[in-house]
Amino acid sequence: MEASAPRRAWRGWRRRAPASGCPLSRATILLFSAFLVQAPSSDGYLVLLPRGFRLTQDPVKIVGSSHFPVHVYVMLHQRSPHVLCADQQLRNAELIDPSFQWHGPKGKVVSENSTAQVTSTGSLVFQNFEETMSGVYTCFLEYRPTMEEPIKNIQLKYVVYAYREPRYHYQFTARYHAAPCNSIYNISFEKKLLQILSKLVLDLSCEVSLLKSQCHRVKMQKAGLQNELFFTFSVSSLDTEKGPKTCKGHDCEYFRRLSKARHLIERFFNQQVEALGRRAEPLPQIYYIEGTLRMVWINRCFPGYGMNVLKHPRCPECCVICSPGSYNPRDGTHCLQCNSSLVYGAKACL
Repeated sequence: MEASAPRRAWRGWRRRAPASGCPLSRATILLFSAFLVQAPSSDGYLVLLPRGFRLTQDPVKIVGSSHFPVHVYVMLHQRSPHVLCADQQLRNAELIDPSFQWHGPKGKVVSENSTAQVTSTGSLVFQNFEETMSGVYTCFLEYRPTMEEPIKNIQLKYVVYAYREPRYHYQFTARYHAAPCNSIYNISFEKKLLQILSKLVLDLSCEVSLLKSQCHRVKMQKAGLQNELFFTFSVSSLDTEKGPKTCKGHDCEYFRRLSKARHLIERFFNQQVEALGRRAEPLPQIYYIEGTLRMVWINRCFPGYGMNVLKHPRCPECCVICSPGSYNPRDGTHCLQCNSSLVYGAKACL
């Protein structure tokens, strides 16, 4: 059945020029339109470059400092750069009879270790970086500047952090004029809407997830009380790429697929408005309210990781493992303070 008056004005439909690219199939729009009518009345370095990172130092060889610890960021499960047992002054200097010793969170690092190795020139290299390998690493260097000079000692500290790419996705909100809030037709409509949206982005290896669906009564100045459905859903890209995403900005296939999915969804809602504009009154019971579609770009970190541009200015968009004294219990963006947390990557404040 059709909706009876008074009805909320569906906000001044205007005929738009068709969107660029291939339009959605007419069958999809007709199917959805037919459904609407059915309802009855009622300081550091990176190994791999994350999105937005601007290279300012040599990422292959990292130099230490005798004045302060140097921060190093290593992508989880990846190989690290060479962490030199030398400061900038000694990097290219001639050292006679050098002796290197590395100590980490688990004690002395030996060259036979399969995950953290010390090269013949004293560099520390991680082969497959794990969360538990995060922490403070210290190199003790002994050497002679010349044969005539006595042995010198230098101590260099590094704080090595695991990091991961954020979970990127789009979050949409939209509102529909609805049947009464206790009507089963609203539930059926919600399922049909999600099916259509999911089918739209299926070929892009993206998925649609419903985050929230609520029915509310809204008082309009000229139309009285109206029932409206408030939808919130996310669109995320399935991780079909092998290995880490080392590209910048939206150059990744990952981001291109998300962007295409966003355009398809926006076009779908625009076409609903156009379909309503071609209808004769009265309006259907459930229909999209023009101009209510909103979209935001969301970054989320895995539990135990967080973003902190002040603490990690060289990795501002990285999800860096939470340091001791902090934790992240869920898919939040930041590590929260927890004085009782003594480990890296804490997921709870115990």
